[in-house]
Amino acid sequence: MGIVEEAHNVRVLGSGQQVIVLAHGFGTDQSVWKHLVPHLVDDYRVIMYDNMGAGTTNPDYFDFERYSTLEGYAYDLLAILEESKVESCIFVGHSVSGMIGAIASITRPDLFTKLVLIAASPRYLNEANYYGGFEQEELEQLFEAIRSNYKAWCCGFAPLAVGGDMDSVAVQEFSRTLFNMRPDIALCVAQTIFQCDLRHIIGLVTTPCHILQSAKDLAVPVVVTEFLHQNLGGESIVEVMSSDGHLPQLSSPDIVIPVLLRHIRHDIAV
Repeated sequence: MGIVEEAHNVRVLGSGQQVIVLAHGFGTDQSVWKHLVPHLVDDYRVIMYDNMGAGTTNPDYFDFERYSTLEGYAYDLLAILEESKVESCIFVGHSVSGMIGAIASITRPDLFTKLVLIAASPRYLNEANYYGGFEQEELEQLFEAIRSNYKAWCCGFAPLAVGGDMDSVAVQEFSRTLFNMRPDIALCVAQTIFQCDLRHIIGLVTTPCHILQSAKDLAVPVVVTEFLHQNLGGESIVEVMSSDGHLPQLSSPDIVIPVLLRHIRHDIAV
């Protein structure tokens, strides 16, 4: 295993010809894909990894300057693909990793045959002609809550993000991976994500995109999926699922896994 693969806890399962890369969102790690992976390993070579800053990675490797933009994560993804000798893949990115995959595909479109984006957003802040879901004041309160009492913030944020009560398995799982992050790293990652604005570059994405979204998601309003659909540079398709919450592959696997498999296996109908 190479240095990059070791740092990101890269795991390779299955032995199919086609490669699928699974990339997780903020506050989780590759365990978020546990309901999907069993359905893929017979037909695909599945590559999973942890974004730098996840609780499963070495905090000493986290470079606050590098990860002040999403490009830092996109370069990590390209390094992982290079070290794993991947020549082309289907990329499944949840939340921020959807946008990380989009950035990487602009740099190296040859590496990506398809992007499957789950709950992805190019911008979370509202603007005069754009609804991202948050006002700047709300984000400042969120950052301050992380700063002042990280554990308390995790306990409050997890059920809101997942869309369930504290007793649900999905909420407990997200609480666990969220709390595994070092608080100062979690703050840095949250600021990078929630303050990002990638609207100016999504037109450069030419890889076909399958945009999947919960009908109800605290972090990403459904209108964002339509914005992506209209502004991406290549072909795209949108499916709004009857799931609730920002981590539907964890909280509503019965609904989401069949949809994901359909989009992984089938291309956009021309």
